[in-house]
Amino acid sequence: MTEVSRASSPIPPDDPNRRLTVADPDGVGLRHVSVAGGTYTILVSGAETAGRYCLIDMLVPDGGGPPAHRHDFEEMFTLLEGELEFIFRGKTQTVRAGSTVNIPANAPHMFRNKSGAIARMLCLCAPAGQEEFFMAVGFPVASRTSPPPKASDEETAEKGKLMATLLPKYRTEMVAR
Repeated sequence: MTEVSRASSPIPPDDPNRRLTVADPDGVGLRHVSVAGGTYTILVSGAETAGRYCLIDMLVPDGGGPPAHRHDFEEMFTLLEGELEFIFRGKTQTVRAGSTVNIPANAPHMFRNKSGAIARMLCLCAPAGQEEFFMAVGFPVASRTSPPPKASDEETAEKGKLMATLLPKYRTEMVAR
């Protein structure tokens, strides 16, 4: 049996500055934000993964979901509760609890909740960054189950302008459906 030395290992050494992350979606200290009619909880941020990925818990109410868009990073959803319609490259598919959907980078997509009930899913983006975009363009809320705030027309317009200016920074564009 040949022993592999640390110097010749193809895997970098452990970084003791990185910490174990344990996230309880209802625990204290997490960031919650209202985006696209839903409430998103940042479970694991890019700051905790050296920018490799982020993980977001999403509650999507009936009628909720983002407009058609695309971005140059991978995005994966695991539906925990409920049902959503995913529109991928113009084709619609209904996805139910227990399913996982992977959206390849650069592909146009969107999702919409037309089920009449709240849907819950986990969203993983690799590399990270989407969580910071959501925090910038969304409205902060107190908890994972907080309803979206009643924003004024002026506040909504301001967030829309901010989103338009931030889309390039976060490698995202809106697309016609």
